[in-house]
Amino acid sequence: MSATRTLTTAERPARTWTSLSPKSPKVSDVLRVVILVGGALACLIPLLWMFLGSFKSQSELAARPPSFLPDSWGLDNYTEALSRFNFVQYLTNSVIVTVAATVLTVVINAMAAYALAKYNFRGKNVLFLLTLATIMIPLQVILIPVYQVVASLGLVNTLWGMIIPAAATPTGVFLLRQYMLSIPDELIEAARVDGSGEFRTFVRIVLPLCTPALAVVAIFSVMWRWSDFLWPLVVAQSESVYTLPVALARFNAELTVPFNLILAMGVVSTIPVLVIFLIFQRQIATGIANTGIK
Repeated sequence: MSATRTLTTAERPARTWTSLSPKSPKVSDVLRVVILVGGALACLIPLLWMFLGSFKSQSELAARPPSFLPDSWGLDNYTEALSRFNFVQYLTNSVIVTVAATVLTVVINAMAAYALAKYNFRGKNVLFLLTLATIMIPLQVILIPVYQVVASLGLVNTLWGMIIPAAATPTGVFLLRQYMLSIPDELIEAARVDGSGEFRTFVRIVLPLCTPALAVVAIFSVMWRWSDFLWPLVVAQSESVYTLPVALARFNAELTVPFNLILAMGVVSTIPVLVIFLIFQRQIATGIANTGIK
């Protein structure tokens, strides 16, 4: 008789729907999966509806009950939107504002965070608390004073008027400061003893060590600036400086709203941010975890 024998059906470990382990899933695991799947669907369904609607005609969008899939998958809405509206100009303005504002945000926030993290001066903690307190102040509260400053500098109806006021962000300062606190002070002191200047130490030593946090601030800045609407709406007074969100709002104000074209332009304007987030989502999670935010 063979030393080994085939296990019967009753003797085999039962497989569960979660894994090959014989253990049954916990109620907390099931609830977590259900909540995460529900949250993912809540975020994806509007994007899917916008994507499918961008291929529909005006009559299909106005049909009741609405149809889920379009009758045809042609690119007529996209081509008409590109030919009817100055889409290239709006896209160029959005790219310029996003890139320039992101560069300024990273540079200014990194300098401020370095001073708050590694310099000892009177009132440092108070200044840091005041910086954090500005997170609770919405733009609508300071909109008029900021506009008056921009108008006095002659930056109204210019791209610089959209770029400069939003350069310094308290969230970016906080993230970078928390990350820089983990850099040993002995490393900076050793660089100073070797004759390295403050700016050289900051550029050659501190910034390379803060690459994950800088990536997080840069990605967040791109997402914020690309979709920013209120401030560009206030500053832009002519069509030549409109960004994509402002242009889409302008089309909504027309007598006959071309919803099919607006959805097509909305898909095009959403793709860059979505691609950036999907590519750098690991850097976002790593950078936030390393800054001490749990």
